[in-house]
Amino acid sequence: MKPKIFAVDIDGTITDNKGGRVDLDALAALRYLVKLGHKVIYVTGRSSIEAYVLSVFGGTTRIAVGENGGIVTSGPNEHNLIGNKRECLKAFEFLKTKIPEVVEKPVFPRMTEVVLERNFDLNLGKKILAENNFDVQLSDSQYAYHINSKGVNKANGFLEVMKMFSADKDDIISIGDSETDVPLFKLSGTSVALGNAPDYVRAEATLAVKGHAGDGVIEALESIELKLLV
Repeated sequence: MKPKIFAVDIDGTITDNKGGRVDLDALAALRYLVKLGHKVIYVTGRSSIEAYVLSVFGGTTRIAVGENGGIVTSGPNEHNLIGNKRECLKAFEFLKTKIPEVVEKPVFPRMTEVVLERNFDLNLGKKILAENNFDVQLSDSQYAYHINSKGVNKANGFLEVMKMFSADKDDIISIGDSETDVPLFKLSGTSVALGNAPDYVRAEATLAVKGHAGDGVIEALESIELKLLV
């Protein structure tokens, strides 16, 4: 059988959202997939460099889609920029004049997006940006709010990975927990939402499990019957 490509979110999926600790059992299960000949690629709202480093030390496939699809990293100095940070910075500067609580979240430096603390009304922020014709989008990864270029999402970023491997929809299995994972779910032949995902996110997946974070990843892998993928 043709190897599968597992597109896996990080925060709230293989880590907890509070401390950011990696679930070692989930990581071991993903590493085992690689040993079986499959690809495991992190698709995250975090920096692609963070995700790439995790792939190196965690023993998974050394490609990462970061910044909610805004960048694909395939080596220490190999970055494919899809988003435009300049547009996002303009939107951020305007938004914080309208909502005083808007502040950047202290994160690893971003190349294509602006990351905000989750301390204001997201829908109000979206409304303000839309009414003032900013060519960006505001989303919630449960880890943070993100301002990305319009049209940038995890699916569009992951399409670049699919091209690398000449993969099609049936080759992709995605696992995640937030609204930023929904575009990726729609791109995948099989998608799994974890127990900590909001109901509207779970409704978009082909499979929803009860387990949260790392436990949910292990449950997800069991639910899709790994023996059929070997």
